[in-house]
Amino acid sequence: MNDNVRVESDSMGEVSIPEWAYWGAQTQRAVENFGVSPMRIPTPMIRALAAIKGCAAAVNGDLGTIPLDLATAIRAAADEVGAGTWDDHFPIDVFQTGSGTSWNMNINEVIANRANETLGEPRGTRSPVHPNDHVNRGQSSNDVIPTAIHIANRVELEELLAAVDHLATALGEKERAFSKLVKLGRTHLQDAVPMTLGQEFSGYRTQIEKASERIRATRGNLEELALGGTALGTGINTHPDFPERVAVAIAAETGLPFVTAPNKFEAIAARDAQVELMGALNVLATSLMKIANDLRILASGPRGALGEIVLPTLQPGSSIMPGKVNPVIPEMVIQAAAYVNGKAVSVTIAGQNGPLELNMMNPLIALETLSSIDLMKNTCRAMADRAIRGLEADEERLTFWIEWSLALVTPLATEIGYDTAAKLAYQAYREKRQIREVVRESGLLSDEKIAELLDPRGMV
Repeated sequence: MNDNVRVESDSMGEVSIPEWAYWGAQTQRAVENFGVSPMRIPTPMIRALAAIKGCAAAVNGDLGTIPLDLATAIRAAADEVGAGTWDDHFPIDVFQTGSGTSWNMNINEVIANRANETLGEPRGTRSPVHPNDHVNRGQSSNDVIPTAIHIANRVELEELLAAVDHLATALGEKERAFSKLVKLGRTHLQDAVPMTLGQEFSGYRTQIEKASERIRATRGNLEELALGGTALGTGINTHPDFPERVAVAIAAETGLPFVTAPNKFEAIAARDAQVELMGALNVLATSLMKIANDLRILASGPRGALGEIVLPTLQPGSSIMPGKVNPVIPEMVIQAAAYVNGKAVSVTIAGQNGPLELNMMNPLIALETLSSIDLMKNTCRAMADRAIRGLEADEERLTFWIEWSLALVTPLATEIGYDTAAKLAYQAYREKRQIREVVRESGLLSDEKIAELLDPRGMV
């Protein structure tokens, strides 16, 4: 890329633009106004915008609202953008005007310039394809950006759901593998009655399966598209057949059941679908954090604490303590989960900031939802493949904690009464002895009855 520039003009005057750039004056002004962060438009949003512009051009060409040859050129340029050919030509900061007008004009200008180039005209001419009159025909930033957010969210959910299901499957495999391994349960981080390690993992599996169900339940609202509502929802300046036909075209292109939103005013003014989505992702993140913290506790030690499971050894854990290995994947998961918990709050606040007919935090909502989907997708796969699948049980350690637990006394209460059982438990605790020894020494029950009542397998 060279340092040469071209000069374009808009309603506010002349603007210098890099000669190599496919964007135009409005994009350049946004670049100069909003350079406050290193964050740019999420790639799925570029793909969604390209689909919108390509399908809109095809529909407008069929409806006769723009010349067919220009519609064909626009569609071809949009396909190039959708294929990732011009990703370097979307330079605007995420933090910008809240409607996302700058992103909409960015893609309008890129597609117009590229289409004109294929028609034999230089960049910057805005002729014969004009970014507003042709690429943006029948559209407004106010309906394009919400539509793009819905499309991008919905498309990206497919890979996330596959990753969540992948993690649930891995947890289910451990549930079955550990189904006969009896261990000590714990409540309040204190000894409780026995359970199987498989039962413990069944709880984790169910958490993730329910998270998948919650995410799937958000898909219907994401499939409603605001496109065709234009500025407010009235559909001003668009053909009456445009909303339905472009929704059908987008559905055909993506293979997903998109429909035109039944109420365009809600579809433009409210981002409730994204708040709902982030609620589901927040639950997933919360479940991942709970499971990851449990894995750290169960694997703790391994000699100075529980040590009931052994996590895969992935890397050295200390720069000073040789041989130390840390639960690196669970700790990564915990941090990723905390990050998404915060993003859920961010989208909640953004959803509240839709005064009257337009939400003014669309770019932030796009960033937070799409980055959360991507992070949770990668986190679920890493957790499944680098922590759960290679996890093993330490059967000797499981048995050790069971035998030393005072909770074994629980079944005795039905035979000798709660108070007597509690006294024996306290005696075992005070004398640092196993409950089995203390009960036998009391003479209250026969050896056979003790063996029957204190059999951990009979308690699960």
